[in-house]
Amino acid sequence: MTASTIRRLEPRDIPDCERVLRSLPEWFGIESANQQYIRDLETLPAYVAEWEGRLVGFLAINQQTSDAAELHIIAVLAEIRGKGIGQSLLDAAETDLRAQGVSLLQVKTLGPSNPDDGYRQTRESYEMMGFLPLEETTAFWGPDNPTLVMVKVLRIDNWVGSDGWPI
Repeated sequence: MTASTIRRLEPRDIPDCERVLRSLPEWFGIESANQQYIRDLETLPAYVAEWEGRLVGFLAINQQTSDAAELHIIAVLAEIRGKGIGQSLLDAAETDLRAQGVSLLQVKTLGPSNPDDGYRQTRESYEMMGFLPLEETTAFWGPDNPTLVMVKVLRIDNWVGSDGWPI
């Protein structure tokens, strides 16, 4: 088994990221959303994974406040799943976010009230990566696409004093 390499996205990587995105129509099947994801890679902090010399996954972060960020998108080629690529991408992003003082990371995905099996697997993957379900709402994507907001604590040292009590 060859290890993956994780690095910051460079502009030359964007066509390969689009190739990865388009290879996953079960999760990324809305053309207007796909186009926006690709445009977002030009401005958001992003990471890529290379496996055996080719780009096989990517992740982008949207920092919303000095304390909170959102996992904007993560995509890994289906044939590479289960090899820790997604976790490695997330680890790299989290390391940088912690260094910047970010405490919370959120991700949005299709909620459990929609019985889609692929998104059930997605939610399980996020849970394995340390995200906890916070709430399901239709406020983001409408009644046909219930959104599950999941959160992960990245650091608490700025929340508690040296005595262990909240500040």
